[in-house]
Amino acid sequence: MHIDGAQDAQSFIARYRAERPDDVLVVGEPVSADQEITAVVNALERDGRRPLCLFERVGGLTVPVATNLFASRERVAHWFGVRVDRLHEAYQARARAACAPRVVESAPVSEVVVSDGIDLAHQLPMLRHFASDRGPYVTNAVIVAEHPDTGAGNMSYHRSTLHARDALATSLHSRGDLWRLLQIAAARGRPLPVAMVVGMHPLVMLAASARLPFGADERHVAGGLLGAPLEVVRTPRHGIAVPAGAEYVLEGVIDPAAHADEGPFGEFTGYSSNRSTNNLLQVHTLMHRARPMLVDVMGGNASEHLNLARIPRESEMVEKIRQRFPSVTALHYPTSGTHFHAYVALKPMRDGEARQVMLGLLGWDPYLKTVIAVDDDVDVTRDEQVLWALATHFQPHRDLMVIDGLPGSALDPSASGAGTTSRMGLDATRGRDFDGVLAQISPQALERAAAILEPR
Repeated sequence: MHIDGAQDAQSFIARYRAERPDDVLVVGEPVSADQEITAVVNALERDGRRPLCLFERVGGLTVPVATNLFASRERVAHWFGVRVDRLHEAYQARARAACAPRVVESAPVSEVVVSDGIDLAHQLPMLRHFASDRGPYVTNAVIVAEHPDTGAGNMSYHRSTLHARDALATSLHSRGDLWRLLQIAAARGRPLPVAMVVGMHPLVMLAASARLPFGADERHVAGGLLGAPLEVVRTPRHGIAVPAGAEYVLEGVIDPAAHADEGPFGEFTGYSSNRSTNNLLQVHTLMHRARPMLVDVMGGNASEHLNLARIPRESEMVEKIRQRFPSVTALHYPTSGTHFHAYVALKPMRDGEARQVMLGLLGWDPYLKTVIAVDDDVDVTRDEQVLWALATHFQPHRDLMVIDGLPGSALDPSASGAGTTSRMGLDATRGRDFDGVLAQISPQALERAAAILEPR
């Protein structure tokens, strides 16, 4: 898919809809903002369908809703102009071409600016995704903050819900770079200026999921993914550079000393999570397009939620693991394992190499609990093939390793209260002494079967 000069979600979605109308589901009949959009997407996924979904009439909202953008890896690969098996490589190539953003004076997101009379319940559209949720949530809440000394920015996702007319409760449970910036502000006895962005170009949304070293700026990665500098506009009160093509921007502060109850919320584990840092975002300014759209990220363990976080992480891990271990041929984080499982395929060159590869993955990725290593003829994108390899190649007394007491995800419902977890590697490669011959069908018989089954 060719990326033109437009850097906003609405132009991008309209162009994709024109290019691939069969991959876009437009729902024109009224739906409720209370769980019905989630129900539609879940029903589609049960049927093996993952279209980009547009809901034109949502009860209680004055804007249309787009969701499920990232549910299909094939669709994301199309955005990069590659087959799905080249997605990791394409993502990394563009991410390495990171470039500084370009400040513009005016922008679509500045068409409406509200600083007096903010009433988020009526001015910021939100959906309730699950009956167990505390209430309606913004699932596509990307908070932008800048280092007070260097100006280096950070973009990261943080679930958020209404707390007051001009305040949101949010969670920084990832304890990532935004949390570090908040600690710097706390040490200096001041609140942290932030801007919450809701609705961006999908490639900018992917950039916000990138895992970068502290001090590196996801806005630069966004420019690399777009193939041009990200256009940004500065917020009126705190001067934070936010994507000019955004749908909504909420400018304000997070006070390290202020807290608000937040959660439960249906998280990527498939469970409703109450684990939260319970932070409060006080909103000073609301900016939005004159005719905005709510770009939602489907909550829970939906494919969209998982892929949005997983594609940048997988791409980074594939490059890193192959640099150290050229024998690795493929890496996949299956939807069935949320963010906690990974399958790695390799051509082992020596005994113990599969274990070494698995230790690398378990050490580098703080979310991983289980890695299964298989031979390179196993398709790691298919659970049934990996489970077959596990069933036929793996002996627990010999091929299992367990490591205890490592930091894990705060949202893992099975983790300890301190957030530590065990991790394991399962070596399902055949090994040098494996005694087995694959049952195979001759190429001639396969060709004959294809001819018989060819539609007439």
